[in-house]
Amino acid sequence: MRYLPTVGLEVHVQLKTRSKMFCACPVEFGAEPNAHTCPVCLGLPGALPVMNLEALRMTALSGLLLGCDIAPVCKFDRKNYFYPDMPKNYQISQYDMPLCAGGGVPLHDMAYPKDAQKNITHPDKVVRLVRIHLEEDVAKSFHFETSTGIDFNRAGTPLMEIVSEPEIDSPEEAFAYLTALKQILIHGGVSDADMEKGQLRCDCNVSVRPEGQKEFGAKIEIKNMNSISGVRRALAYEIARQIDACERGEALRQETRRWDDASGQTWLMRTKEYAHDYRYFPDPDLLPVKTDVLVGAVRGRLPELPAARRARYVADYGVSPYDAGVLANDIGLSSYFEAASKDSAKPKSVANWVLNDLLSALGASSGAIEACPVSPESLGKLVAVIERGEISGKQGKEVFAEMFATGKPPQTIIAEKGMKQESDTGAIEALCDQVIEANPKVVADYRAGKVSSINFLKGQVMKLSQGKANPGMVGEVLARKLADL
Repeated sequence: MRYLPTVGLEVHVQLKTRSKMFCACPVEFGAEPNAHTCPVCLGLPGALPVMNLEALRMTALSGLLLGCDIAPVCKFDRKNYFYPDMPKNYQISQYDMPLCAGGGVPLHDMAYPKDAQKNITHPDKVVRLVRIHLEEDVAKSFHFETSTGIDFNRAGTPLMEIVSEPEIDSPEEAFAYLTALKQILIHGGVSDADMEKGQLRCDCNVSVRPEGQKEFGAKIEIKNMNSISGVRRALAYEIARQIDACERGEALRQETRRWDDASGQTWLMRTKEYAHDYRYFPDPDLLPVKTDVLVGAVRGRLPELPAARRARYVADYGVSPYDAGVLANDIGLSSYFEAASKDSAKPKSVANWVLNDLLSALGASSGAIEACPVSPESLGKLVAVIERGEISGKQGKEVFAEMFATGKPPQTIIAEKGMKQESDTGAIEALCDQVIEANPKVVADYRAGKVSSINFLKGQVMKLSQGKANPGMVGEVLARKLADL
């Protein structure tokens, strides 16, 4: 029997605010444990929350980026449950009146894993969203050999929860969904979405059902995934585990599991809670929020999204759709490319240098584009020098390597190495005359129809000029002079 998997994702995103959701404590990753705390985020009796307006704005902006409907009024609720890293014993969240509803995440080919990009089942699929709501993050637990420590620096950080419809069909689609969503959030400036820092975390809801059955199977949650590739591996394992259980006649039940990346398996944590278990009720300390002012304030902050940028690069710069995807999907790389090609007559040549030489050098040095020793302006000038024929492409590679190693501008390196090509027509014609006179047999071969003989003559001219003659001009002058003989 063939089984169909169904996946829905709940993505938790820390917003890029300077302070926490309901207090003035700063948001800072890597600070000393419990350095940024106050009575509000420690849950001390009598402490009252005050809403972070910028967090509300950023959530509304995220909704606009993803095509959501922004509710005219939203409110905050108390989600009641006990957990060691939440001393209030409730989390301030949104239940029946979230800020954003609907919308979707468009998947594009390059969002899929590289090994799956040639076999995409549903090209240009848009995964619909259920909602986006705003809440506070909890503290972070650190488990030691004989004890557990709790760091409340993270407690109270503004946290968006983005909930998808259960319409993701494979681990590869889940990978593409998370990649595309992360790109949109980063381009929108609402989050850095760094999974290593816990700024983007994911819960996966997955079930399987026999083909032809309309009802979904038992929903099993995989909790707190912290890498996109890990989500793909965990879903692949869990789908196979559930199919195997069904084929053995085992009844699956709703439960929560954790993913162990080292063993490549999921493990049972607990049976699944339901919404009524949390005893939601409106937070009496926080008033409902009218959102019209929020939406008006953020409309002017809407950026160019990756899809629009990819299309613009193809149309305006003449790059291939694949190259446009590589450039546009990374905001740091796209900013670098646009700065490098700002005054370029051939932005496609700039794109080739960025995608080939620059990315290769960064990969070899394990460097980030933001810390690249070659400024965008310097790369643009190098490409312009090559396009004008002042140095050859081969010499350009040598100059680029020196630029990457030293940070020097191309003009300085070219002058230091005496690389500037000879482009004076008179000087090149004199060199060509010498070579033609010194090689009568090769000239005769060329005139007899052996066209490739001109390459030998070109080489001799370049040798005489010590590599400084403009190769393009040499070829043109030689061809003209040989035709006139």
